[in-house]
Amino acid sequence: MFNDLQFRFLVKVAPGHGWSPSEQYQGKSKLSTLLGNTLLGDVAGKTVVDFGCGTGTEAIELAQNGARKVLGLDIQESGLKLARERARSASVDAVCEFCSDTNELADLIISLDAFEHFQDPESVLRKMYSLLKPGGAVLASFGPTWFHPYGGHLFSCFPWAHVLLSEEALIRWRSTFRTDGAHHFGEVAGGLNQMTIARFERLVRRTKFSIEVLETVPIRMLELVHNRLTREFTTAVVRCKLVKPA
Repeated sequence: MFNDLQFRFLVKVAPGHGWSPSEQYQGKSKLSTLLGNTLLGDVAGKTVVDFGCGTGTEAIELAQNGARKVLGLDIQESGLKLARERARSASVDAVCEFCSDTNELADLIISLDAFEHFQDPESVLRKMYSLLKPGGAVLASFGPTWFHPYGGHLFSCFPWAHVLLSEEALIRWRSTFRTDGAHHFGEVAGGLNQMTIARFERLVRRTKFSIEVLETVPIRMLELVHNRLTREFTTAVVRCKLVKPA
């Protein structure tokens, strides 16, 4: 009964769909916005893996900024196919390779907006470690994390809806406009693993990576109350640099 009431409430207050971050980088470089402008000056002559490359936007940008080779990895073949077409159109197909897996070693791995979606993030970290040359690094940025006001992504039809309401009610509400048959958060298209900052730190500590940088960037309106105790609720994105010992 309680889940049914929540479902009816959701249908009334949010008949369409929830929050989506897809438009916030229009007209901007996502690489520069999330990882800083200096990154693009550091990729020249390097082999770079774009882990979770989607349709290839960042991989193509890396190639255009002088990377020797860019390997775009993703599990969605439809995205990889489009990425190959886009690389050909941008005349960087000789530099970019798009595939679902590789054993080629890289100097640098880029991961943007992905760690909150991986089904098994710990195995992803171990895979990244195995793909790096000694002394290589992972540069990652991801978020919103689970306790962000909109950390439920599409399920966040209002702030913290994904925390306040039951998974059952939210999944049922989602089924009114998405028909992929998902029954849990982790089964939705793209996945949603309920990643928190503390969980990410624990996962990294279980690997051989050294954390050189881990920055929690505050939500602008909550910057004054952002600290170690409140960071799960007030962090916009997490940025980190993980290094494989030389």
